[in-house]
Amino acid sequence: MNISIPPFLLVFYFFFNSYVYAHTPDIKQKGISVNLITQSDASWDGTPLPHYPAGQPEITILKITVQPGVSLPMHEHPYINAGILTKGQLTLGRQDNDKKYHLKAGDGFTELVNIWHYGENEGSTPAEVVMFYAGVKGKPVTVVEKNQK
Repeated sequence: MNISIPPFLLVFYFFFNSYVYAHTPDIKQKGISVNLITQSDASWDGTPLPHYPAGQPEITILKITVQPGVSLPMHEHPYINAGILTKGQLTLGRQDNDKKYHLKAGDGFTELVNIWHYGENEGSTPAEVVMFYAGVKGKPVTVVEKNQK
């Protein structure tokens, strides 16, 4: 049996194949570099990420600056989010255990979802983090524990 593939399907395959892989870390094109910051199916402490929620998706990007000696209040995120520490250092911790995660400038991380945690700048310079949230339109991306400021 002789199978022949129409030429337009081959062209479509090669176009689609190169399009899909155009923005992966292994791109090899002069004048373009792609650096993988973080890629994970689990949070910074190893907790598996949940499924995405139902609803109209909404992407939120925040730049958060934490001054030296300041702690973020205990909080949780109902949605998957990730970030990159662009300046300084930051320590992340969970409410329910003593496990800590230390970040330095340039580190990427995937946040905890539906687990109470905090961040703390134990350094001597401001810490700046850029966070990316995959949330649901009209819903908060962070919930602060009651009785916290």
